[in-house]
Amino acid sequence: MSASPFDSSIYRDLLADRETARLFTDSAEVRAMLIVEGALARAQGAAGLIPEVSAAAIHRASLELQIDPGSLASGVDESAVPVPALVRRFRDEMQAPEHAQWVHYGATSQDIMDTALTLRLRQVLARTEERLTAVLTALAAQADTHAALPMTGRTYGQAAVPTSFGALAAAWGRPLVTLAEGLAPLKEQLLRVSLGGAAGTLSAMGAGGAQVRAELAQGLGLGDPGGSWHTARQPIAALSAFATQVTGALGKMGADLTLLGMTGIGEITLPASGASSTMPQKRNPVLPAALSALAAQTVGLNHTIQAAQVHTLQRDGSAWIGEWLALPQVCIAMNRALDIAATLAEGITPNADAMRAALSANHGLIHAEALSFHLAHHMPRPEAQARVKALCNRAVAEDRDLSDLAAETFPDQDLAPVFADEAALGLAPVDARNFASAARAAVSLLSGTAP
Repeated sequence: MSASPFDSSIYRDLLADRETARLFTDSAEVRAMLIVEGALARAQGAAGLIPEVSAAAIHRASLELQIDPGSLASGVDESAVPVPALVRRFRDEMQAPEHAQWVHYGATSQDIMDTALTLRLRQVLARTEERLTAVLTALAAQADTHAALPMTGRTYGQAAVPTSFGALAAAWGRPLVTLAEGLAPLKEQLLRVSLGGAAGTLSAMGAGGAQVRAELAQGLGLGDPGGSWHTARQPIAALSAFATQVTGALGKMGADLTLLGMTGIGEITLPASGASSTMPQKRNPVLPAALSALAAQTVGLNHTIQAAQVHTLQRDGSAWIGEWLALPQVCIAMNRALDIAATLAEGITPNADAMRAALSANHGLIHAEALSFHLAHHMPRPEAQARVKALCNRAVAEDRDLSDLAAETFPDQDLAPVFADEAALGLAPVDARNFASAARAAVSLLSGTAP
């Protein structure tokens, strides 16, 4: 196995989102840094900080030059960053020293690398929006369609009271609605240029530094932070926390699907399943298992990124490198989890017969709570609870259904509504449909079509 399954040609289709992974290749990083260097020169030319003719030449070269990432490796073990080598290669490849001397004027390596990262994170989050839209759309359809499909509600792994499959789909999707609503503020916080110079003061650019930063932000379509964020890593930490919440919500969905598809339960059919190498009857819940695994992995990676918020003084190497080790995997895991969840949400088929069988299993004891509350209208509630508990014990001991024993014990009571699965759903159908409406509103928000 490779050091990271996300980079593995064997495991990448299971655990990695290829579109996101491409944004974290060496080639993508070099291309993004070149774009930043070109945009910086153009901003400095517009501000009169460097000759406009040189700014135009540098900007044009940044779009045309091809620099081999491998050629930047020399010296990174000493400087920890590839920007000095990139600048040297850029200047050499331009073959115009009178213009090339202005490349990277007044900036520092972290400015170029953080801004280049931000350009790629913008594409990461565009992919996130796309897949989040797909998941919410599919879960809204499941919730609407199956709002009143009764199934066993389970707490601590035990049958509790009836719920509906639509309500379960809503439980999977409701956290995603909140996250979708928080995506725009996250992007506003995160998608900003970095330009602070050696110690965050932009001293090399003099009085024109603020104008250059504003021009650079406009040229790249990013926000102007109004100052240096070399050591203010909260936006990166916020992205990691967001990804952890996304994968966590989807991990719950994966865990539920694994349990509901177990032999002996079989209340759902997955759109795709894995075969065993030796047992021909097996249909392994591979995609739900991957969701749970990605959630657990992201939690661990998130710890590294949250700890890396402690960047000391004006610049910090170790904390910054800590981000490099974890952030790409966090982004890849988030978007792969969303992709898997969309596939599952679009293709899950509930097994209504199995769900009804589970509701009537175990002597119909799932209706015990409803019976006790019904009887509480006719006797003190403690007495009602005690009498229902006694009936439950008899049902097990005599291998009889609770509904039959209740009818015999309370012949003057109309107990049909108590033991009707649909009548016992409470707010489950309403909650399912309310979620569907909220999910569609969130999708409109993501697409920019909300009123």
